[in-house]
Amino acid sequence: MATGARLAAAAPLTEEGDAGFPPLPQFIGFLLMAFGMFMAILDIQIVSASLSQIQAGLAASADEVSWVQTSYLVAEVVMIPLSGFLARALSTRWLFVISAGGFTVASFLCSTATSIEEMIVYRALQGFLGGAMIPTVYAASFAMFGRKRQTGVTVAVSLIVTLAPTIGPALGGWMSETFSWHWLFLINIVPGILITFGVWALVDFDKPDLALLKKVDIAGLVGMALFLGGLDFVLEEGARNDWFADPTVFRVAVAAVFGAMLFVWRQRTAEVPIVDLRAFRNLNFMAGTLMGATFGIGLYGLVYLYPLYLSRVAAQSSGQIGGIVFVTGLFMAMSAPIVGNIARKVDPRAVLTAGFLLLALSTWLTHGITNEWRFWELFWPQAIRGVALICCIVSISVTSFATLAPERLKDASGLFTLMRNLGGAVGLALINTVVLWRFNLHWSRLGEQINPGVPVVQERLEQLSGLAASQGIADPDAAALRQVAGIVSREALVMSYADCFTLLTIMFLVAACVPFLLRRPPTFEGSPPDAH
Repeated sequence: MATGARLAAAAPLTEEGDAGFPPLPQFIGFLLMAFGMFMAILDIQIVSASLSQIQAGLAASADEVSWVQTSYLVAEVVMIPLSGFLARALSTRWLFVISAGGFTVASFLCSTATSIEEMIVYRALQGFLGGAMIPTVYAASFAMFGRKRQTGVTVAVSLIVTLAPTIGPALGGWMSETFSWHWLFLINIVPGILITFGVWALVDFDKPDLALLKKVDIAGLVGMALFLGGLDFVLEEGARNDWFADPTVFRVAVAAVFGAMLFVWRQRTAEVPIVDLRAFRNLNFMAGTLMGATFGIGLYGLVYLYPLYLSRVAAQSSGQIGGIVFVTGLFMAMSAPIVGNIARKVDPRAVLTAGFLLLALSTWLTHGITNEWRFWELFWPQAIRGVALICCIVSISVTSFATLAPERLKDASGLFTLMRNLGGAVGLALINTVVLWRFNLHWSRLGEQINPGVPVVQERLEQLSGLAASQGIADPDAAALRQVAGIVSREALVMSYADCFTLLTIMFLVAACVPFLLRRPPTFEGSPPDAH
């Protein structure tokens, strides 16, 4: 291998999970890996803000363009748990190089797509090939820096994980309006090439075990793909298509159940299972992944819910929405050094509890939202959420991984990332379902009160009818009724968003009770290491 890579080799991880600080070349290589992870996460959100431009450019229908996101997410969710096996077989270095290089090539292909079918295929390739970058960075951080420096490194990685979905919609909207939607993918090319070759030259801390490739459990891989891909598809499409009443969603759900049974069977019978699930025997890790899934709802669900309100109710432009939601990212960046310093000295379980309590406070402050809320009304909920996200992701990682044996870290990183992403998918499905259900309920109740025989309603209709007549509208009475119906729909929608915020508050309060049921992680200053 390259001389630079040999010189950059870091000290191996010991049983205690400690490693010396990596040499400068290897440290630079890790920074490149972290930036690659940022690109992979950002690419989800940066595209979501510009689907309408992609739809117009490819002459696609609304149903077809949704697959630009769905194909990426389904493919990515299959690769994430598979990354642990591939990292053991190929080494972390070569897996990341292949993943970053494949992501870059697929990004270029996406920019050249001339039909929606091509775009869907290229996006699936992009999600699958790039999916390994995210969990690989977590595993590399433990191997390169050890547990003594885990909190500080996790703060930096956490900023990347949380900032990417925060700035993604604003950046994507600005790029597509200023240039064209092609630049959403072209922006990955130069950084992708630098990251690919930089990691190849600088990172080399573990060895491949190519013999594992001869023991690939094909049946287990098929089962996992059917299960995870199908589950993600059902969560993404079910809320939009009346769940199992839609034949496609029902058939995919059946395939996912079959895949789950096949996967579980191969876990018990395969010589080398495609995913090592033994990390779940560790109570801290199992509970940490569940809290990570809840955190995923707070991260991805609220990134979706705020812009949804601002666009559908407040009629804000993409630039205005980006400015409002960026408050969260700003407070994350400002609080990260403070939270990181506290997390090194205080029990991470206390920081985690504080994080979920702050998330609950953030959503509770918005449970009384009205159609007049804009920047300043949403400022403090967004600011508190930014601090809460940093508290949660730093301490969740520490709590989950601190008591794991080093040989479990590669597979555990994939499982941890998978659960966070699935939590986000569950959160989006939950939000869409609750909004639809509560909207219908509120609309019917408000509609009952809009009785033309009520003097106040009759007076309002007459005012609107007179205004329509003065504007020369042919049927002023019908125009007045349409306007009142629009007001009712708007208020029902706002009330359904308020219900979502209330539900999320309850979920975060429940999650805040879990951390102190777990073992005290031995990773902060002054804490004696527990035996494991």
